[in-house]
Amino acid sequence: MKRSSGILLAAGVALSLALSVLPAAAQQPGAPQVPELKPVSASAMQAARDLLTVKNVAQVYVNAVPSIIQRTKDQFLANNLSYQKDLNEVAVTVAKDMAGKEKDIGEQMAKIYANDFTEQEMKDLTTFYKSALGQKLLTMEPNAIQASMMYMNQWAQSFSEAVANEFRTEMKKRGKPLG
Repeated sequence: MKRSSGILLAAGVALSLALSVLPAAAQQPGAPQVPELKPVSASAMQAARDLLTVKNVAQVYVNAVPSIIQRTKDQFLANNLSYQKDLNEVAVTVAKDMAGKEKDIGEQMAKIYANDFTEQEMKDLTTFYKSALGQKLLTMEPNAIQASMMYMNQWAQSFSEAVANEFRTEMKKRGKPLG
C-alpha cells in the first residue's frame, strides 16, 4: 500500500531508533515514562483500532519484533563470534516464540488514541480517512512532509551559514577573526 508510506517510513525509522535505545533508556533514572492511561470502553477501543487500521498504522511497527531479535543477536555475536551458528539457530527459535508480540504496540496505540479522542471523534476521523479527501491526505501527506523536511534541512543549513558569518563579522570587528 503506497499511501502514507513516507510517514510510515519516517515513523518506522523513529520507532527503530527508539527501540534501539529502549533497554538503556528503561534503566536510566528520570527516563520519560509512558503516561498512565484511564480505562476505556470496548467500543472506544474498537473505534481506535478502526481508525488505526484505516490509517495503516501497523506498517510502522510490523517489523519491530524481527528488528529487535536481529539487533539482539548481533549484539551477542559481537562478543561471541564463535557462537554464530548457534545464535542464528536461536534467533529462529526466538522469532517463532515472539511472533505476534508487535500487536502489543497496536493495542497500546489504540488505548492512547482512545484516551486522547472521544469515541465519536475517532469514528468521525475514520469516516474522514475513508472519504476521497481523507484518502488523498493519506496519499499526499507523506510527500508534503518529506518536501517540508527537505526545505527545513536546507533552511537550517543556510541559516547556520548566515549565523556563522555574523559571528565571523562581529569577531573580526573586535580584532579576533574566526577561522
